[in-house]
Amino acid sequence: MNSGTLPKSIEWVGGLDGHARLIDQTRLPGELAFLECRDIATMREAILTLRIRGAPGIGIAGAMGAVLGVRDYEGSDRHGFLHLLSEVCSDLRSVRPTAANLSWALDRLIALARALPDANVATLKLTLLGEARRIRDEDAAMCRSIGRHGESLIRAGAGVLTHCNAGALATAEYGTALALMYVAHGQGRPFRAYATETRPLLQGSRLTVWELSEAGIDVTLVCDNMVGAIMKQGLVDLVVTGADRIAANGDVANKIGTYGVAVLADHHGIPFYVAAPSTTFDLGTPDGSGIPIEQRDPDEIRRGFGALTAPADVPCHCSAFDVTPADLIRGIITEHGLIQPVSRECILEVLGGGTTP
Repeated sequence: MNSGTLPKSIEWVGGLDGHARLIDQTRLPGELAFLECRDIATMREAILTLRIRGAPGIGIAGAMGAVLGVRDYEGSDRHGFLHLLSEVCSDLRSVRPTAANLSWALDRLIALARALPDANVATLKLTLLGEARRIRDEDAAMCRSIGRHGESLIRAGAGVLTHCNAGALATAEYGTALALMYVAHGQGRPFRAYATETRPLLQGSRLTVWELSEAGIDVTLVCDNMVGAIMKQGLVDLVVTGADRIAANGDVANKIGTYGVAVLADHHGIPFYVAAPSTTFDLGTPDGSGIPIEQRDPDEIRRGFGALTAPADVPCHCSAFDVTPADLIRGIITEHGLIQPVSRECILEVLGGGTTP
Protein backbone atom coordinates (compact mmCIF):
# COMPACT_ATOMS: atom_id res chain seq x y z
CA MET A 1 0.00 0.00 0.00
CA ASN A 2 1.26 3.42 -0.86
CA SER A 3 0.07 6.78 -2.09
CA GLY A 4 2.82 7.20 -4.61
CA THR A 5 5.59 9.56 -3.69
CA LEU A 6 3.32 12.18 -2.12
CA PRO A 7 4.80 14.10 0.80
CA LYS A 8 2.73 14.38 3.96
CA SER A 9 -0.22 16.70 3.54
CA ILE A 10 0.43 18.23 6.97
CA GLU A 11 3.05 17.75 9.67
CA TRP A 12 4.64 19.58 12.58
CA VAL A 13 8.28 20.55 12.13
CA GLY A 14 10.53 21.02 15.16
CA GLY A 15 9.64 21.44 18.80
CA LEU A 16 7.26 23.82 20.54
CA ASP A 17 8.95 26.75 18.78
CA GLY A 18 8.50 25.01 15.41
CA HIS A 19 5.67 25.25 12.90
CA ALA A 20 3.04 23.35 10.95
CA ARG A 21 3.98 22.60 7.34
CA LEU A 22 1.28 21.74 4.84
CA ILE A 23 0.78 21.27 1.13
CA ASP A 24 -0.95 24.35 -0.25
CA GLN A 25 -3.72 22.60 -2.13
CA THR A 26 -4.86 25.78 -3.86
CA ARG A 27 -1.66 25.62 -5.93
CA LEU A 28 -2.31 22.12 -7.28
CA PRO A 29 -2.07 20.65 -9.84
CA GLY A 30 0.16 23.29 -11.37
CA GLU A 31 2.65 23.48 -8.52
CA LEU A 32 3.48 21.39 -5.46
CA ALA A 33 4.05 24.16 -2.92
CA PHE A 34 4.20 24.20 0.86
CA LEU A 35 2.92 26.66 3.42
CA GLU A 36 4.57 27.16 6.79
CA CYS A 37 2.06 28.13 9.49
CA ARG A 38 3.89 29.84 12.35
CA ASP A 39 0.88 31.57 13.91
CA ILE A 40 -2.81 30.91 14.32
CA ALA A 41 -3.84 33.59 11.82
CA THR A 42 -1.98 31.81 9.02
CA MET A 43 -3.48 28.45 9.96
CA ARG A 44 -6.99 29.90 10.24
CA GLU A 45 -6.66 31.42 6.77
CA ALA A 46 -5.33 28.12 5.41
CA ILE A 47 -8.38 26.24 6.71
CA LEU A 48 -10.84 28.89 5.51
CA THR A 49 -9.41 29.13 1.99
CA LEU A 50 -9.01 25.35 1.56
CA ARG A 51 -5.22 25.35 1.48
CA ILE A 52 -5.76 22.42 3.82
CA ARG A 53 -9.08 20.56 3.50
CA GLY A 54 -10.82 17.24 3.97
CA ALA A 55 -12.46 16.45 7.31
CA PRO A 56 -9.50 14.53 8.82
CA GLY A 57 -7.02 17.07 7.44
CA ILE A 58 -8.99 19.95 8.92
CA GLY A 59 -9.05 18.19 12.28
CA ILE A 60 -5.27 17.84 12.28
CA ALA A 61 -4.84 21.45 11.17
CA GLY A 62 -7.20 22.63 13.90
CA ALA A 63 -5.22 20.82 16.59
CA MET A 64 -1.94 22.28 15.36
CA GLY A 65 -3.58 25.69 15.02
CA ALA A 66 -4.66 25.54 18.65
CA VAL A 67 -1.06 24.91 19.67
CA LEU A 68 0.04 27.92 17.63
CA GLY A 69 -2.65 29.98 19.32
CA VAL A 70 -1.54 29.28 22.90
CA ARG A 71 2.19 28.61 22.77
CA ASP A 72 3.12 32.29 23.23
CA TYR A 73 0.95 32.67 26.34
CA GLU A 74 3.04 34.43 28.95
CA GLY A 75 2.90 33.80 32.65
CA SER A 76 2.00 30.85 34.84
CA ASP A 77 -1.73 31.38 35.36
CA ARG A 78 -3.24 28.02 34.52
CA HIS A 79 -6.81 29.34 34.47
CA GLY A 80 -5.85 32.13 32.11
CA PHE A 81 -4.15 29.62 29.83
CA LEU A 82 -7.20 27.35 29.74
CA HIS A 83 -9.43 30.33 29.02
CA LEU A 84 -7.22 31.30 26.06
CA LEU A 85 -7.25 27.71 24.81
CA SER A 86 -11.05 27.68 24.92
CA GLU A 87 -11.25 30.97 22.99
CA VAL A 88 -8.75 29.80 20.38
CA CYS A 89 -10.62 26.53 19.87
CA SER A 90 -13.98 28.29 19.65
CA ASP A 91 -12.66 30.55 16.91
CA LEU A 92 -11.11 27.70 14.93
CA ARG A 93 -14.27 25.61 15.29
CA SER A 94 -16.33 28.33 13.58
CA VAL A 95 -14.18 28.47 10.45
CA ARG A 96 -15.64 25.30 8.86
CA PRO A 97 -18.66 24.05 10.81
CA THR A 98 -19.65 20.93 8.87
CA ALA A 99 -16.53 18.78 9.31
CA ALA A 100 -16.92 16.74 12.50
CA ASN A 101 -13.20 16.09 12.86
CA LEU A 102 -12.43 19.76 13.52
CA SER A 103 -14.64 19.98 16.61
CA TRP A 104 -13.55 16.51 17.71
CA ALA A 105 -9.84 17.39 17.63
CA LEU A 106 -10.32 20.72 19.42
CA ASP A 107 -12.53 19.14 22.09
CA ARG A 108 -9.88 16.48 22.59
CA LEU A 109 -7.21 19.10 23.31
CA ILE A 110 -9.45 20.99 25.75
CA ALA A 111 -10.43 17.80 27.58
CA LEU A 112 -6.79 16.74 27.89
CA ALA A 113 -5.68 20.08 29.31
CA ARG A 114 -8.52 20.10 31.84
CA ALA A 115 -7.74 16.53 32.88
CA LEU A 116 -4.25 17.53 34.10
CA PRO A 117 -4.96 19.75 37.12
CA ASP A 118 -1.39 19.54 38.43
CA ALA A 119 0.32 20.44 35.15
CA ASN A 120 1.83 23.91 34.87
CA VAL A 121 1.49 26.09 31.77
CA ALA A 122 4.82 25.03 30.30
CA THR A 123 3.89 21.37 30.65
CA LEU A 124 0.45 21.96 29.16
CA LYS A 125 1.94 23.57 26.06
CA LEU A 126 4.20 20.59 25.43
CA THR A 127 1.37 18.17 26.17
CA LEU A 128 -0.92 19.83 23.65
CA LEU A 129 1.77 19.71 20.96
CA GLY A 130 2.29 16.02 21.64
CA GLU A 131 -1.45 15.42 21.36
CA ALA A 132 -1.70 17.31 18.05
CA ARG A 133 1.09 15.15 16.65
CA ARG A 134 -0.67 12.06 18.01
CA ILE A 135 -3.91 13.04 16.27
CA ARG A 136 -2.01 13.22 12.97
CA ASP A 137 -0.33 9.85 13.48
CA GLU A 138 -3.55 8.18 14.60
CA ASP A 139 -5.34 9.42 11.49
CA ALA A 140 -2.63 7.93 9.27
CA ALA A 141 -3.07 4.58 11.02
CA MET A 142 -6.87 4.75 10.68
CA CYS A 143 -6.59 5.45 6.97
CA ARG A 144 -4.35 2.41 6.47
CA SER A 145 -6.89 0.27 8.30
CA ILE A 146 -9.78 1.66 6.23
CA GLY A 147 -7.89 0.66 3.10
CA ARG A 148 -7.39 -2.88 4.37
CA HIS A 149 -11.03 -3.28 5.37
CA GLY A 150 -12.39 -1.98 2.06
CA GLU A 151 -9.98 -3.04 -0.68
CA SER A 152 -11.84 -6.30 -1.42
CA LEU A 153 -14.78 -4.24 -2.72
CA ILE A 154 -12.66 -3.36 -5.76
CA ARG A 155 -12.66 -6.40 -8.01
CA ALA A 156 -10.23 -6.85 -10.90
CA GLY A 157 -11.28 -4.83 -13.91
CA ALA A 158 -13.83 -2.73 -12.01
CA GLY A 159 -14.70 0.88 -12.69
CA VAL A 160 -14.62 2.83 -9.41
CA LEU A 161 -16.14 6.30 -9.21
CA THR A 162 -15.29 8.82 -6.50
CA HIS A 163 -16.47 12.37 -5.88
CA CYS A 164 -14.36 15.25 -4.53
CA ASN A 165 -11.06 14.31 -2.87
CA ALA A 166 -10.87 11.76 -0.08
CA GLY A 167 -7.25 10.80 -0.50
CA ALA A 168 -3.86 11.48 1.01
CA LEU A 169 -4.38 15.22 0.52
CA ALA A 170 -7.54 15.18 2.66
CA THR A 171 -6.03 13.24 5.55
CA ALA A 172 -2.72 12.62 7.28
CA GLU A 173 -1.75 9.97 4.71
CA TYR A 174 -3.38 7.48 2.30
CA GLY A 175 -6.89 8.85 2.53
CA THR A 176 -10.27 7.24 3.15
CA ALA A 177 -12.07 6.47 -0.11
CA LEU A 178 -8.79 6.48 -2.03
CA ALA A 179 -7.14 4.22 0.55
CA LEU A 180 -9.10 1.33 -0.95
CA MET A 181 -7.64 2.15 -4.34
CA TYR A 182 -4.10 2.43 -3.02
CA VAL A 183 -4.31 -1.00 -1.38
CA ALA A 184 -5.85 -2.68 -4.44
CA HIS A 185 -3.26 -1.03 -6.70
CA GLY A 186 -0.46 -2.09 -4.38
CA GLN A 187 -1.67 -5.68 -4.69
CA GLY A 188 -1.43 -5.46 -8.46
CA ARG A 189 -5.19 -5.57 -9.03
CA PRO A 190 -6.15 -3.71 -12.24
CA PHE A 191 -9.10 -1.30 -12.15
CA ARG A 192 -10.03 2.12 -13.52
CA ALA A 193 -10.84 5.07 -11.29
CA TYR A 194 -13.30 7.75 -12.39
CA ALA A 195 -13.06 11.12 -10.69
CA THR A 196 -15.65 13.85 -10.97
CA GLU A 197 -14.51 17.44 -11.43
CA THR A 198 -16.39 18.39 -8.26
CA ARG A 199 -17.60 21.90 -8.90
CA PRO A 200 -17.30 24.70 -8.10
CA LEU A 201 -13.70 24.41 -6.79
CA LEU A 202 -12.70 21.30 -8.77
CA GLN A 203 -11.21 19.27 -5.94
CA GLY A 204 -11.69 16.16 -8.07
CA SER A 205 -9.88 17.37 -11.16
CA ARG A 206 -7.23 19.42 -9.35
CA LEU A 207 -6.51 17.06 -6.47
CA THR A 208 -7.87 13.54 -6.90
CA VAL A 209 -6.71 13.13 -10.49
CA TRP A 210 -3.31 14.58 -9.64
CA GLU A 211 -2.92 12.35 -6.60
CA LEU A 212 -4.00 9.12 -8.31
CA SER A 213 -1.87 9.88 -11.35
CA GLU A 214 1.17 10.43 -9.13
CA ALA A 215 0.50 6.98 -7.62
CA GLY A 216 0.36 5.34 -11.05
CA ILE A 217 -3.35 4.52 -10.86
CA ASP A 218 -5.42 4.48 -14.05
CA VAL A 219 -7.78 7.45 -13.59
CA THR A 220 -10.24 9.16 -15.93
CA LEU A 221 -11.73 12.60 -15.28
CA VAL A 222 -15.42 13.25 -15.93
CA CYS A 223 -17.58 16.35 -15.59
CA ASP A 224 -20.05 16.22 -12.72
CA ASN A 225 -22.96 16.08 -15.14
CA MET A 226 -21.53 13.01 -16.91
CA VAL A 227 -22.00 10.66 -13.95
CA GLY A 228 -25.42 9.36 -15.01
CA ALA A 229 -24.25 8.80 -18.57
CA ILE A 230 -21.18 6.73 -17.69
CA MET A 231 -23.23 4.69 -15.22
CA LYS A 232 -25.77 3.95 -17.96
CA GLN A 233 -22.89 2.93 -20.25
CA GLY A 234 -21.81 0.32 -17.70
CA LEU A 235 -18.47 1.93 -16.93
CA VAL A 236 -19.03 2.20 -13.18
CA ASP A 237 -19.25 -0.85 -10.91
CA LEU A 238 -18.68 0.80 -7.55
CA VAL A 239 -18.91 4.27 -5.99
CA VAL A 240 -16.81 5.20 -2.95
CA THR A 241 -16.72 8.64 -1.36
CA GLY A 242 -15.44 10.14 1.85
CA ALA A 243 -17.50 11.99 4.48
CA ASP A 244 -17.30 15.19 6.48
CA ARG A 245 -19.83 14.24 9.16
CA ILE A 246 -21.91 11.11 9.76
CA ALA A 247 -25.03 11.30 11.93
CA ALA A 248 -26.05 8.60 14.41
CA ASN A 249 -28.44 6.98 11.91
CA GLY A 250 -25.83 6.86 9.13
CA ASP A 251 -26.88 9.92 7.12
CA VAL A 252 -23.69 11.32 5.56
CA ALA A 253 -22.68 14.91 4.87
CA ASN A 254 -20.10 15.13 2.12
CA LYS A 255 -19.06 17.50 -0.65
CA ILE A 256 -21.95 19.05 -2.56
CA GLY A 257 -23.00 16.72 -5.37
CA THR A 258 -22.56 13.51 -3.39
CA TYR A 259 -26.31 13.13 -2.88
CA GLY A 260 -26.91 13.31 -6.61
CA VAL A 261 -24.23 10.68 -7.27
CA ALA A 262 -25.86 8.40 -4.67
CA VAL A 263 -29.30 8.82 -6.27
CA LEU A 264 -27.88 7.96 -9.69
CA ALA A 265 -26.02 4.94 -8.29
CA ASP A 266 -29.24 3.69 -6.68
CA HIS A 267 -31.15 4.11 -9.95
CA HIS A 268 -28.53 2.12 -11.87
CA GLY A 269 -28.13 -0.59 -9.23
CA ILE A 270 -24.54 0.37 -8.41
CA PRO A 271 -23.34 -0.05 -4.80
CA PHE A 272 -22.55 3.24 -3.10
CA TYR A 273 -20.08 3.11 -0.19
CA VAL A 274 -18.67 5.72 2.16
CA ALA A 275 -15.21 5.47 3.75
CA ALA A 276 -14.53 7.41 6.94
CA PRO A 277 -12.73 7.08 10.28
CA SER A 278 -14.67 6.87 13.55
CA THR A 279 -13.68 10.49 14.24
CA THR A 280 -16.08 11.61 11.49
CA PHE A 281 -19.13 10.16 13.27
CA ASP A 282 -21.34 12.54 15.25
CA LEU A 283 -23.39 10.27 17.48
CA GLY A 284 -24.89 13.30 19.19
CA THR A 285 -26.75 14.26 16.01
CA PRO A 286 -29.68 11.87 15.43
CA ASP A 287 -29.91 12.28 11.65
CA GLY A 288 -28.74 14.36 8.73
CA SER A 289 -31.27 17.15 9.27
CA GLY A 290 -29.23 18.29 12.27
CA ILE A 291 -25.90 18.57 10.44
CA PRO A 292 -24.83 22.20 9.91
CA ILE A 293 -24.16 22.91 6.24
CA GLU A 294 -21.42 25.43 5.48
CA GLN A 295 -22.29 28.21 3.05
CA ARG A 296 -19.40 29.50 0.95
CA ASP A 297 -18.70 32.78 -0.84
CA PRO A 298 -20.96 33.05 -3.95
CA ASP A 299 -17.95 34.18 -5.98
CA GLU A 300 -16.68 30.61 -5.77
CA ILE A 301 -19.44 29.95 -8.31
CA ARG A 302 -19.53 33.28 -10.15
CA ARG A 303 -15.78 33.69 -10.50
CA GLY A 304 -14.44 30.20 -9.94
CA PHE A 305 -10.74 30.72 -10.49
CA GLY A 306 -10.81 34.40 -11.38
CA ALA A 307 -12.76 34.67 -14.62
CA LEU A 308 -16.33 35.91 -14.37
CA THR A 309 -18.62 33.07 -15.55
CA ALA A 310 -21.98 34.57 -14.52
CA PRO A 311 -23.42 38.05 -14.07
CA ALA A 312 -21.47 39.64 -11.24
CA ASP A 313 -24.54 40.29 -9.10
CA VAL A 314 -26.54 37.12 -9.73
CA PRO A 315 -27.58 35.38 -6.47
CA CYS A 316 -25.90 32.00 -5.92
CA HIS A 317 -26.74 29.09 -3.68
CA CYS A 318 -23.29 28.00 -2.52
CA SER A 319 -23.67 25.12 -0.06
CA ALA A 320 -20.35 23.35 0.41
CA PHE A 321 -21.99 20.04 1.37
CA ASP A 322 -25.15 17.99 1.01
CA VAL A 323 -26.55 15.07 2.98
CA THR A 324 -26.95 11.56 1.58
CA PRO A 325 -29.55 9.53 3.50
CA ALA A 326 -28.48 6.23 4.99
CA ASP A 327 -30.88 4.21 2.84
CA LEU A 328 -28.85 5.06 -0.26
CA ILE A 329 -25.58 3.84 1.29
CA ARG A 330 -24.62 0.17 0.91
CA GLY A 331 -22.04 0.35 3.68
CA ILE A 332 -19.61 2.59 5.59
CA ILE A 333 -15.99 1.47 5.76
CA THR A 334 -14.21 2.44 8.99
CA GLU A 335 -10.94 1.53 10.67
CA HIS A 336 -12.97 -0.92 12.78
CA GLY A 337 -14.55 -2.67 9.81
CA LEU A 338 -17.56 -2.44 7.53
CA ILE A 339 -20.84 -1.03 8.81
CA GLN A 340 -23.52 -2.90 6.88
CA PRO A 341 -26.43 -2.42 6.89
CA VAL A 342 -26.15 1.28 7.69
CA SER A 343 -28.23 1.74 10.84
CA ARG A 344 -27.88 3.15 14.36
CA GLU A 345 -27.55 -0.34 15.78
CA CYS A 346 -24.87 -1.48 13.35
CA ILE A 347 -22.92 1.77 13.76
CA LEU A 348 -22.78 1.32 17.53
CA GLU A 349 -21.88 -2.35 17.17
CA VAL A 350 -18.94 -1.72 14.81
CA LEU A 351 -17.68 1.38 16.61
CA GLY A 352 -17.90 -0.43 19.93
CA GLY A 353 -20.32 2.07 21.45
CA GLY A 354 -17.48 4.53 21.94
CA THR A 355 -18.02 8.25 22.03
CA THR A 356 -17.29 10.32 18.96
CA PRO A 357 -17.81 14.02 18.37
